[in-house]
Amino acid sequence: MSEHTIVHCTFERHADAILEIFNDAILNSTALYDYQPRAPQSMVGWFDAKRAGGFPVIGVEDRDGVLLAFGSYGTFRAWPAYKYTVEHSVYVHKDHRGHGLGRTVMRELIAAARQNDVHAMMGGIDATNAGSIALHEQLGFKHVGTLPEVGFKFGRWLDLAFYQLLLDTPAHPVDG
Repeated sequence: MSEHTIVHCTFERHADAILEIFNDAILNSTALYDYQPRAPQSMVGWFDAKRAGGFPVIGVEDRDGVLLAFGSYGTFRAWPAYKYTVEHSVYVHKDHRGHGLGRTVMRELIAAARQNDVHAMMGGIDATNAGSIALHEQLGFKHVGTLPEVGFKFGRWLDLAFYQLLLDTPAHPVDG
């Protein structure tokens, strides 16, 4: 991993690379249940939401500063009592899959979640994404349910599997 660097992604430096990875996933996979490529302007709101929520955007760059993979987390559901739960996502550039970059990003996200007093990390994974499911299981995530046929893409129904990792944080959770 010495030829790779873990970075905190910024709009200025990484928006275009993140957009390219997102749009490839939209057009060629069921990693995102979206149909149309995102416009460059969409990254402004995406980064604003991450900043406003105090949510990390963690990337892995090669020695030339090219973004190879990234991940983040955000609000799981909008109600206040979900404040200790986040939903994460990780994306690896199509040319760099299968080299452990997703695992590196996930480990960094888990560490950030602990540091930010998150208790539950949720991953919504297309049920046919065996690689992502195996990665989550190796990192201690448990399958907590599958929602059958909640998405429709590429002419077929998609099942969404939820994987959860419970952390030992926060030390003193509070209501309100």
